[in-house]
Amino acid sequence: MIRIGITGGIGMGKSASQEILQDQGASILDTDQLARDLVAPGSAALSEIESTFGNEIIQSDGSLDRAKLADIVFKTPESRKQLEQILHPKIREQWSQQLEDWESEGKVVGYVVIPLLYETKAEEAFDEVLCIASPDHLQMERLQARGWSDNQITQRLGAQMDIREKMDRSNAVVWNSGSLNLLEHQLERHSARWASI
Repeated sequence: MIRIGITGGIGMGKSASQEILQDQGASILDTDQLARDLVAPGSAALSEIESTFGNEIIQSDGSLDRAKLADIVFKTPESRKQLEQILHPKIREQWSQQLEDWESEGKVVGYVVIPLLYETKAEEAFDEVLCIASPDHLQMERLQARGWSDNQITQRLGAQMDIREKMDRSNAVVWNSGSLNLLEHQLERHSARWASI
């Protein structure tokens, strides 16, 4: 089975790319969703996060207050590293198992979307890395449309490797600067490489 990791900058189109590939019938896993599932109310990971960062990050219904936690962990590299040490090994264990399951099922290609793929040194687990990238101004527009302040955007971008380095290190790049149709066309061309396997 061909194992493909998908990475890219925040707000550059990884989620849209995932949806397109799913619509094309690809086997694809989103590690952001894994992270959300891991911190469900009552989970061991959520208890560990609460012990580390305090009960103010827990909402009245027992769920994680993601905005409050983000305010904490993006203020200092130390706090962010604490959270990553809790979540990243658990996330990696799950996507690794999914790849094994797909292989045992006879899948030809398996995709895993990992925003911090290079930052977590996960590239060694994949045969190829596909980077989703876009111009800086479009990235800013998309992040501002999420309601993020300039400070929040700066903090989050500072937590990731520069997109130019990700592009340089990847085997292939999809440049998401136009319409969804153009993004879909590029992803179709990429996935077509494996159709004859």
